[in-house]
Amino acid sequence: MDRGEFQQLSKVRLKEARALLEMGLSDGAYYLAGYAVEFALKACIAKETRRYEFPDKKKTERSYSHVLKDLVGVANLDSARRKRARVDPDFETNWNVAQLWSEESRCKRHTMESAKELLRAVGENRHGVIAWLKLHW
Repeated sequence: MDRGEFQQLSKVRLKEARALLEMGLSDGAYYLAGYAVEFALKACIAKETRRYEFPDKKKTERSYSHVLKDLVGVANLDSARRKRARVDPDFETNWNVAQLWSEESRCKRHTMESAKELLRAVGENRHGVIAWLKLHW
């Protein structure tokens, strides 16, 4: 997959999550909202990849993670995230909500409230996690 495909998948998963939430399907909405962030982060990682460069094995392996906090590190966005959080408390709140998502959420039930909270944190236009990631992808 390339950067553009990850960007598109992020947008599609967010759209699907919103549609599921509107249909009252909170479990799927929660699950896909997290994947929207994961794919946005992987687009950021792909941007860092240089053509003809032989990839670092450890970085490559870490790129296959589903842990959002770890992927921020692989994308070299830790300091940018901390800086944004210092100047934008709403973003910090949203990041704190989003980073709790995990791949294992597919095996758990999620209330409408928790799905709405994650979708807001992820998809908010000014302070949302994906809006911030789009600045870096």
